[in-house]
Order: sequence, then C-alpha cells, then structure tokens
Amino acid sequence: MSQPTGIGQPGVLVTPQQAKPAISNGFFSLDNRYIAPLFITCILIAGHLSFGILESYKKTGIAIVASLLTELLLGRIFKGQWPNLASAYISGISVGILVRSLAFWPYVLCAVISIMSKYVLRVNGRHIWNPSNFGISVLLFLAPATVAGLSIQWGNYLLPMLVVWVLGSVSIARLHRFHITGTYVACFIVFAFLRSFLTGDPWQSEIAPLTGPMYQLFIFFMITDPKTTVHSKKWQCIVVALVAFVEMLLRLDHVVYAPFYALFIVGPAAMLIEMWLASRRTVPAQVTA
Repeated sequence: MSQPTGIGQPGVLVTPQQAKPAISNGFFSLDNRYIAPLFITCILIAGHLSFGILESYKKTGIAIVASLLTELLLGRIFKGQWPNLASAYISGISVGILVRSLAFWPYVLCAVISIMSKYVLRVNGRHIWNPSNFGISVLLFLAPATVAGLSIQWGNYLLPMLVVWVLGSVSIARLHRFHITGTYVACFIVFAFLRSFLTGDPWQSEIAPLTGPMYQLFIFFMITDPKTTVHSKKWQCIVVALVAFVEMLLRLDHVVYAPFYALFIVGPAAMLIEMWLASRRTVPAQVTA
C-alpha cells in the first residue's frame, strides 16, 4: 500500500520502498538495519560496565528473548513470513535497559506488548507508536507500584557519554535523521532554561537528564524511528519540537516519565493528522478522474 508524504506536502504518494531511509554506500558497508542494534548494544555495554545500568543480565536477556519470539510468531501469523529481527532486538534491549522491577514478569510483558503494538495498533497499514515507547509507557502508567524507569545518569565521567554521543550521531546521520535528534536536543535545552526560570531550580539540574543513558535511547532510537515518524523532514522537526514542549509541560506538573508520555501522545497524533491530510488531498483527485 502506498503511503502519504509529510504533513503540509503535496498529495504525492510514495511506496513503502521509497519511504525507507536511504542507504549510504560510503563510510560503512554494513546494512543500515544492523547499525542501530550494534549501537544500542554499545550503550548497554558502556552504561553497565561504567555505572551498572542493568537490573540484571537475566532480566535483560529474557526481555530480548520475549521480544524476538513475539516478533517471529506474529510476523509468521500476520505476514506469512519470518521477519527481520533487528527491530525486535532493539525493542527487547530497550526494555531490558529502561525497565526497573524486582519481578521478571514486567520485562516479559513489556517486551510482548511492545512487539504486539506493531501488529495490532495499525492505521492504513502503519503502526503509529514506537514499540518500546508504547510498552514502557503502558507499564509505567498501569503498574507504577511494580515498575519504574531507569534514572541513572552518566555521573561526572564524560568519556562514556561522549563515546555514545559520537557513535549515536554517526549512526543517525548515516540514516539521514540527525535533524530529528538535533532539533529535540536544542529544544530540550531551551525549555530547560525556561523551566529553570519558572521554577527557580538550577539550570544545570534541568539539563542534566540529557547526560543519562535513558535519554540516549530516547533521542537516538525512539524519536527517530522511521516507521513511526511523519515523512516530511520539516514536519519531523516540528513534531519533535512539540514532543519537547509537551515534555516540558509534563515536567512542570512533576510527571516523572515525561519524555515517554510526551512521545506517546504527540507522535501518534502527528501521524494520524498526516494520514488525514493525505486522504483529503487524494480523494478529490480520485473523484475528478
């Protein structure tokens, strides 16, 4: 099924193949699908060896396995073929890093919900939530007594953060999506100073979350997910700025997991608006023809 272009763009339809991120033939020869899994593994290794960000190896492992098995099963049922597991691996490892619980079941349930959202919550053939963002947001909202989110920072050691930022920037630039990450970071910093002005808190404490591994996953994976962002580059920047703005409002209201909830709200709304505008442009053309 053909897909609409970005919000505010002419009613030109593109095929799913055209909508995929361009693959660079230079610099690296590795398939782009495997750049993100390798990078997120680097975040896990650097974060855990430096600051012990994992709850346990077993819990992270079970989240990855649950994610992969769910992807294989649903891919076979819904599409009749074995799917590529790169995306499922990212979802599973994200759950393993970001979820905090004394029990094992939240890791399994969160991974399963994340992957199921790709196959069940679809509009016009597209899933509208980033899988791991959906699963984590649902569990944080419905089971706050059992499930928490990662809140560890990189501390005063700049090297792990710099390594992750350099690798992340290279990976995202290769996929031609660095403008999304850059826009979000710029907006977050501006809104951090605004929050500091409004609350009287030190601006350093407002900017500090950007140095945490949670935000590395958020800015390099969740908000840049090609499957769950609008197509227009201009509107990708506008949408991610709105995510940062809604996050600021939630933070002012003392919502602990503001970035997850902000993306949960803004991202799907932007995609639905894009689909609606595209349908209004194509229907009259079909009637005229």
